[in-house]
Formats: sequence, structure tokens, C-alpha cells
Amino acid sequence: MSADVRQVADGTYLVHGGHTNWAILTDGDAATLVDTGYPGDRRDLLASLAAVGIPPEAVAAVLVTHAHNDHLGSAEYLRATHGTPVLLHEAEVPHARRDFLQQVSVGTVLRNAWRPGVLPWAAHVLRAGGTEQHPVTSPAAFPRGGPLDLPGRPVPVHTPGHTEGHCVYHLPDAGVVVSGDALVSGHALSRTEGPQLLPDLFHHDRTRAIASLDVIADLEGDLLLPGHGPLHHGPVKHAAELARERAV
Repeated sequence: MSADVRQVADGTYLVHGGHTNWAILTDGDAATLVDTGYPGDRRDLLASLAAVGIPPEAVAAVLVTHAHNDHLGSAEYLRATHGTPVLLHEAEVPHARRDFLQQVSVGTVLRNAWRPGVLPWAAHVLRAGGTEQHPVTSPAAFPRGGPLDLPGRPVPVHTPGHTEGHCVYHLPDAGVVVSGDALVSGHALSRTEGPQLLPDLFHHDRTRAIASLDVIADLEGDLLLPGHGPLHHGPVKHAAELARERAV
């Protein structure tokens, strides 16, 4: 297995896949999976579940931060194969069905091909199935308000901007924020290390993405599990404030 599985808190694991991370929240012999990587990450995704003692049929739900291909890759596979519910913010449900697509276009990537790192990153995206579409046939909106009745008791927090329905997942008792692409700690196209927004070309609405950093700053925690980049230690509030400073 090439993915790196790290336990960051009791029952909480961050997995570094091929340029994209996902999280596993366990409770006994069941788990919640937050994001699923690229389609080409499926073998590593299943291996990461096995590494923490969870068979795929024991995944209670897939929570999706947002419906980009590098986070949605195996969600439909798990739903179709094991009946796993796929849950998102209500605004992201039609995105997961591919009623529309709020993702950087091939044309935009080509226009930025001169930038350092773009061509190697694009080659990886192609190999990982990043241009494929794997819509979720029956995605569902999670209930509004409070922790979800799932392993890890994650609390969804709407953080629009990267996409309309992007959410981070807060684990108050563990002091963890699973931040998806609303707040990352690195990316193949970024020369910056540490808390930051993704490069501008990836955001559906950059102004709202910046505003959502204020929402994240209000969450209590000292472990940030981003969709891209390494685990970040330190107050989530400070991480969000630093990313905001770097973005303006």
C-alpha cells in the first residue's frame, strides 16, 4: 500500500493518498469515511480501511467534503457495492449527482501549463482518473444541526467557496477539524508550506472561500486534517487566520 495511514487521535486516522487525503473515524468495528480520494486511489482506500481493521461493508457512511473527482472517487463504488450511504451538504447533493460541475476545467489547466508544477500534477491527475466522472446515483443530504449519529460524531460545518456546498467536519471532543479543500497545508502547485487556500484556479468562488476561513477560525481544535498537505498541529483558529492573511 502506498497510502500513509496515521492515527492522529483516538479512533481518528488521516490517510495521505495520491495528492489527496481522506480520514477514517472509527468506533468499535464501524467507521465513518470522510472523502475517498481519486478513482485511482481505490486500492489504497480499501487497504487503508483494512489497516485500521475496518472491512468496507462496515463503513457506516461516506461523508464528502465536496464533490470534486479527487474526493468523490470511490463514493459511488462503496454505495453500489456495499450499500454505503453517501452524505453531503444539501447544496452539494446535485453536484455529486453531476447535475452540474464546479471543478477546474481542462482548458484552465492548459492555460496555466507554464506554471511550475502544473504539468507533473496534471499527469498524475490523468493517471489517477481525475478527469473521469463517477457521479453518485443516490447521494443524500445529512441532517442539519449538531453532530451526526455516525462513528466519530462529526459535526458538519458549511464552508462554501471552493464549491457551493463544501463542508468541513468538526470533532469537538478530539479537537480535530477535517477541512477538505476549505483550508489546506500544501499542494503540488503551491510553493507555500503550512495553512493556506488552494491556488485560485481551483475555487468556484474565491471571495466566499476566504470568508469561510472565518467560520473555520471559530472551531475549537488543535489538529487540522486537510484535503491536501500534511497534518497540521496547532490551534485551528491560528491556521485559518494565517491562511486568510496569505490570501489577501
